[in-house]
Amino acid sequence: MKKFLVGLLLLAVVGLVFGGMAIAKDKYVVASDIPWDPFEMVTANGQYFGFDLDVMRAIAVVEGFEIQIQNIAFDSIIPAVKAGKVDIGASGFTITEERAKAVTFSDPYYLSNQAVVIRKDSGLNIVTALAGKGPTKAIGGQNGTTGFDWIKDNLIDNGFPVKQKGYETYPMAILDLVNGRVDAVIQDQPASRASLAAYPTKLTIAGIINTYEYFGFLVAKDDPKGILPKINEGMKKLGLTARKNPTGKYDLTVVPGSAWDNLMKAYFGPSSDKIEAAWLKTKDLLLNAQTLADVEKFAAAFAEEANK
Repeated sequence: MKKFLVGLLLLAVVGLVFGGMAIAKDKYVVASDIPWDPFEMVTANGQYFGFDLDVMRAIAVVEGFEIQIQNIAFDSIIPAVKAGKVDIGASGFTITEERAKAVTFSDPYYLSNQAVVIRKDSGLNIVTALAGKGPTKAIGGQNGTTGFDWIKDNLIDNGFPVKQKGYETYPMAILDLVNGRVDAVIQDQPASRASLAAYPTKLTIAGIINTYEYFGFLVAKDDPKGILPKINEGMKKLGLTARKNPTGKYDLTVVPGSAWDNLMKAYFGPSSDKIEAAWLKTKDLLLNAQTLADVEKFAAAFAEEANK
């Protein structure tokens, strides 16, 4: 009996000690190039949000780790991941064979094409803009992006009389387009729609280049920290499934009414101003979330608010 009572006492002490201590969670640094609406955004008072960032926050909740977001220039993210300065790249990265030599990608989570953005008053169309018929003969893109690379690979290398102009960010490229310093900007389609919303009287999309690009999150080559299984499983829990089909491409299936579905509804469609206002109103539901149910509650409230 004495041994039994001593054992109970020890168990009680252990319970008091460990019950009052939070279990340490893995913490990963997520690098992103901000802003690039609607994937990466920043509020007027400097809070980071956007589709990529909220997905990473949601995955961290359901997979039981913590994240810290760092704003890094797009073409510096992969070198930073390789050097171990950051753990995850989350910034609308297209999965390419060249990039896959340096880093390892998650399952794809978004399918995008490239848009050709021009000024409404330019008199150009997709053919004349890409053929160098505009006054500057210059086409812009963000350094290190597939849109920027497309200009060289498909226009300059094929003899078209155009100049490739690179920028640190896409908003800088768009601003130069508005001010007439370039004739067109090649940018992913959803971000281009956000650019048009920012300059509705000045810009339009001349056409879409069907590049069929899959976005993925990325980590160091061969995933030495074992992060990718958490990211891939987290995306499934949120409602996205990526399956490779017989053509070698992926079918991305979203569960209706899931957290992923509602995040898509919140971020893709409403204007940037409406997205920001809705996020500010509902963000605490995500930032304080502890469970998948909490994340689902946030996503549903966010989508409803953004689409009012």
